[in-house]
Amino acid sequence: MPDYDLADRLEDFAASIIKMYDVMPKSYAAQYLAQQLIRSSCSTALNYGEALGAGTTRDQLNKLRITLKELRECLRNLNIQSKAKLIDVNIFDKLRNENDQLIRIVVTIIKNKS
Repeated sequence: MPDYDLADRLEDFAASIIKMYDVMPKSYAAQYLAQQLIRSSCSTALNYGEALGAGTTRDQLNKLRITLKELRECLRNLNIQSKAKLIDVNIFDKLRNENDQLIRIVVTIIKNKS
């Protein structure tokens, strides 16, 4: 898969998270998790962009690992929100599936570059 496809997918994933919270949830827990999910999902796209511009393979791998870490954080956050019934199951399934695919892609890129 070309790099631009992954960059677009990461940006689309972050945008989907942002759109999901057009209206901020009312409870403290829901607000906290929503804000954290927005930060971590946006971080995936931003760090991947940094990886594309990295000057060395070592720096690129470091940024890719940060991207992976943030994707895994998104997954945990989505799981918590689902278990606490803070997120619609249909939205959850779609986002979780995309999140899982993105994790697999980034892991494969890291393995191939290591």
